[in-house]
Amino acid sequence: MELTWLGHSAFRLDAAGKRIYIDPFLNGNPKCPESEVTPEKVDIVAITHGHGDHVGDTVALAQEHGCTVVAQVELAGWLGSQGVENLIDPNKGGTVSVDDVRFTLTNAFHSSSSNDGAYLGEPCGIVVRAEGKSVYFAGDTCVFGDMQLIGRLYKPDLAVLPIGDHYTMGPEEAALALELLGVKRCVPCHWGTFPPLVGRPETLQELAPDVTVEMIAPGESVMI
Repeated sequence: MELTWLGHSAFRLDAAGKRIYIDPFLNGNPKCPESEVTPEKVDIVAITHGHGDHVGDTVALAQEHGCTVVAQVELAGWLGSQGVENLIDPNKGGTVSVDDVRFTLTNAFHSSSSNDGAYLGEPCGIVVRAEGKSVYFAGDTCVFGDMQLIGRLYKPDLAVLPIGDHYTMGPEEAALALELLGVKRCVPCHWGTFPPLVGRPETLQELAPDVTVEMIAPGESVMI
C-alpha cells in the first residue's frame, strides 16, 4: 500500500489495485501539487465529513470517473442531491467493502455542514483495510478516550492525524491520541495550509519520541 499526501487532509491511497482518494480537496487547496490537482484515475472516494475542505472535488470526480463514493449516510444523501450516483452510505461502526478494500466509519468529535450551512450528519474517522494492512484516518477531531477502542478493534499500522490546532487537535492532543491508539507510525495532516493551523510535525515528534512521525511534504509518499 502506498499513501501519498496531497496537502491539508487530502490523500491518495493505492491499495488492492484501487486508487482511493480520502477527503479530495484538490482545487483550491494551496498545498496540493499542481500535478495532483486533476487525477487521471479515481476508483474510490471516501470522505470523513461535509466541510468544503474535505468534500473538496468529490462531486466533480464522481461525475468524471464514475467512481464509488463512501460517505456517512446524511452526507451521502446530500451528495446524491448534487448528482453523485455510485454511493455507499454507512454510519459509525459500519463496515462496507468495495472489492477487496474495506472501509469502517469510526467516531470523531468535530462538526459537519455544507458551505451554505446545511446539516450533513456527524463527522467520522475512517479505517481503511486492504492487503492485510490497516490505516486510520482520524478526520477532523480532538483527542478522545475511545481512540483506545479504535486501536484495539482495528489495530492500525499507521494513523493519519490532524495536528494543526485551532479547528482540530494540535500536537499535544495528537501525541496522546497516538498513545491511546498504540500505533508506532503517524502521518500528520491538516497543518500549514492556512495561517491558523500552527501545529507542526516536529513538535509532535518531540512529544511522541517512540513514534515515527513521517515528515513528508505534499506530493510525497510512504509505504505501508
